[in-house]
Amino acid sequence: MSLSIELNQGHVAPLGASVLADGVNFAVYAPLAKQLYVCLFDSSGHTEVLKLAMNNNEGGIWSLYIAPLAAGTLYGYRADGDYQPKKGLFFNSQKLLIDPYAKDLFGEFTWSERHYGQMPIGTLSTVNNAIDIPKSKVVQLLPYQGRKPQHSWGKTVIYECHVKGATARHPTIPAQLQGTYLGLSHPSFIEHLRSLGITTLELLPVHSFISEQFLTAKGLQNYWGYNTLNFFTPHKEYLVTDEIAEFQQMVTKLHEAGIEVILDVVYNHTAEAGSDGPILSWRGLNNLGYYRTVTDNPAVYINDTGCGNTLNIDDPFSLKMVLDSLRYWVEIMGVDGFRFDLATILGRTAHGFSQAHSFLQAINQDPILSQIKLIAEPWDIGPGGYQLGAFPAPWREWNDKYRDVVRRFWQGQNNMLAELAKRLHGSFDLFEHNHRGPLNSINFITSHDGFTLTDLVSYEQKHNEANGEQNRDGHSANYSFNCGFEGFTDDAKITTLRLQQQKNLLLTLLLSKGVPMLSSGSEMGHSQGGNNNAYCQNNRTGWLAWKDSQRSHSLTRFIDDVLSIRKQYCVFKHSVFLHDTDKRFAVNWYTEQSNAMQESDWHDGSKQFLMYSLQDTQLNTALLIILNASDVAVKCQLPALDGDLRWRLALSSVAQAELKNKEQFEVAAQSSWVFTGNLEDQGHG
Repeated sequence: MSLSIELNQGHVAPLGASVLADGVNFAVYAPLAKQLYVCLFDSSGHTEVLKLAMNNNEGGIWSLYIAPLAAGTLYGYRADGDYQPKKGLFFNSQKLLIDPYAKDLFGEFTWSERHYGQMPIGTLSTVNNAIDIPKSKVVQLLPYQGRKPQHSWGKTVIYECHVKGATARHPTIPAQLQGTYLGLSHPSFIEHLRSLGITTLELLPVHSFISEQFLTAKGLQNYWGYNTLNFFTPHKEYLVTDEIAEFQQMVTKLHEAGIEVILDVVYNHTAEAGSDGPILSWRGLNNLGYYRTVTDNPAVYINDTGCGNTLNIDDPFSLKMVLDSLRYWVEIMGVDGFRFDLATILGRTAHGFSQAHSFLQAINQDPILSQIKLIAEPWDIGPGGYQLGAFPAPWREWNDKYRDVVRRFWQGQNNMLAELAKRLHGSFDLFEHNHRGPLNSINFITSHDGFTLTDLVSYEQKHNEANGEQNRDGHSANYSFNCGFEGFTDDAKITTLRLQQQKNLLLTLLLSKGVPMLSSGSEMGHSQGGNNNAYCQNNRTGWLAWKDSQRSHSLTRFIDDVLSIRKQYCVFKHSVFLHDTDKRFAVNWYTEQSNAMQESDWHDGSKQFLMYSLQDTQLNTALLIILNASDVAVKCQLPALDGDLRWRLALSSVAQAELKNKEQFEVAAQSSWVFTGNLEDQGHG
């Protein structure tokens, strides 16, 4: 580190560390602090070589320009001021703070008592935590230069996966790339996605995160990543060379293959946990701004996330940080969109959720963010937290009602037909009221959270003992069915039925109106041994078990077959709900005898059979879908077609299915069937 340096006031924008000419500008928001310091470290990150006072500016932003200084510099902040937790103030200059706008981090995070402001409780800690916390690192990345695929929602098929778990055991990806960003962009994985018909990769959290202390005490890790340490830095465990540009390389390769990248982002809470948690970054700079606290009692955090704290998006600088982070990942890292974890929190004021929240308005008017893919997980555990269908255009939403209704139907429950029909055709009851369409529904059967597809048909009870919480964690209402035996079995009859039920679920999902999302492993029979909350299983439980002949797996081939049908029918790209007045498309519902469904049929609770056709009068094509969830076969009469068209069996969940009589046949128990009238060519739509 040079001893001859130039210091000046610096600039208040942009926040964070910016390389300018031969120096670096530092800017950080801490309106209630008495003094801010930039602390510079040697290249090892172990020795603090300079502690430089920053300058206070209008609006509570502290700044300092240091020259000569370059990219690669390691630094952190220290904030001096009042330490009064009862008033929501946590200033402690002994705590080195990560820059909320850091674009890279150096070194490992280690849990220790040094991160806490009071140790023991009630005694102000004077212990320096620098040895146990990553250092912020000055970087200078060029904006993303690649060409983005920009798939329309009508053509989008999402594949949700974990960066590490997707390729950690992949047999044809080099060992050094397994479980990394570059592993996802390896030709073997890209070819797998393309063979499935995937257009969009949705990654579980890749913002830098740490494991909670209660997990490390058990010898476990936070595997999923919903415990953010920094909103701008890629999680470094997934790098090969420690260079964050690898993330850009991954995005470029995926884009070149026509595959979009969506990030699952966690802007609802941070790794600093409750008010008795560690001081790592935001708490030590502006606790009252970054976190929601109880009115008139700032010592108490509002915990609408269940994770100890809730980010306060009502605060202008908290809102700015989230928006700046989103733009950074789009403009610099090249991503195509985001799935927002517990998104209700981002639209909640002190008076509840509002479509007019400043965050939603800011997104809508932003020239960059309004043009990308935006997906909400529309619930949290706070008051009025369930907001499915309440987000404004252009938002899409995870549709858990779709998930549960389809599961319950194939589980064999009665009284499901009427609601199932709504879900199959885009859930108009949820989205049409605020001028949205079927493509606003993200349909899914399984996701990272809950049973895998294979476990859904193999377990009726969760088996989460490995998580160390006596099987108390995870959902209990799974609507799962084990096909006659709990867990693994080599009974041929049971395994055949399980495979058939997985195909039933996949066929239903991929031929429903809306945007389909597959969870990784659905195409290869991935099991977590009945663990429906594998958030801490950074091991073979959570990692996909690849085989050399993966492309020949019956589920992989089946998904490809169903998606091939989906892509040929324009009705699935149609962005508005189908009504009787539609001039092009028509949906018709039939009984087993091919009569039109009547009101009494819809309300016959014992019926577990549904048959319907989708017709395109413009192209003179038709699709017939038959779903039989009952445990007995059903004799079925196929409906008549106009003109010279005849039904042709295109696909079935039944192994070696065939149609001997084209007018009438027996629909096997717990099976699904697809018939085509005349396939459209790929150029239509």
